[in-house]
Amino acid sequence: MSASEPLVLKPASGWQALNLRDVWRYRELLLFFVWRDIKVRYKQTVLGVMWVLIRPVLSVLMFSVVFGRLAKLPSEGIPYPLFVLAAMIPWNFFAGAVGAASMSLVGNSQLITKVYFPRLVIPIATVLTNLFDMAVSFLLLGALMAWYGFVPGAAAIITVPAIFLLTALIALAISLWLGALNVTYRDVGNTIPFLLQIWMYATPVVYALTLIPVRWRWLASLNPMTGIVEACRSFLLGTPLDGRSLLVSVVLGSFTLFGGLFYFRRAERTFADTV
Repeated sequence: MSASEPLVLKPASGWQALNLRDVWRYRELLLFFVWRDIKVRYKQTVLGVMWVLIRPVLSVLMFSVVFGRLAKLPSEGIPYPLFVLAAMIPWNFFAGAVGAASMSLVGNSQLITKVYFPRLVIPIATVLTNLFDMAVSFLLLGALMAWYGFVPGAAAIITVPAIFLLTALIALAISLWLGALNVTYRDVGNTIPFLLQIWMYATPVVYALTLIPVRWRWLASLNPMTGIVEACRSFLLGTPLDGRSLLVSVVLGSFTLFGGLFYFRRAERTFADTV
């Protein structure tokens, strides 16, 4: 192109609008954000990474007393602490990732307004950061399973990582929608903690899905986290699994992720002006 020819910039359309290749080019920045968030989270703390274990331990103790001993909720023949912890690990990962990633754009406003990089890097890095907490919590689950004498089947080696990958994708999908909306409407940030609290009790974390009447289980299955926590229990502890709920999680998660990517990229144009 000669110097006299004008340079015309046109917005990308279709799949090119996602520009995921640009995210790959900035993979070193992505890893830097992950390492930075992990360091900041446990910097100047007395117990450090032990907080990753203390939180689920205290939650399991509280739920075991309130729902296991007092309310006497059924746990499908599984010791209640183990029954709850197997579902709490994917849920805590999901809730922590959504809560942090939805606020990550506003929290990095100084970077967004001064430096160019694909904004998708920020929520992706926040979700990946929470994978560290989940991995540490999984050690606690392994110890509790050994205590009660539960040995997962060979299929768990493949299925459980796949379940957590699905959880990460769903968390990212929700975060893209909420994070982009939160840049424009700060009321979204105030709503997220309340939304996650309600969402937890709408998910069979402290109770079994079989406790819901059969005619209403289809409604519970529309919650993408229902299939995930039920699948995690099934492959680790051998509880029954309705494959339809897991299929709903995959389908809803896929649609939410693709829609979130397109919406995020469209809203990204105004982040520097509104954040």
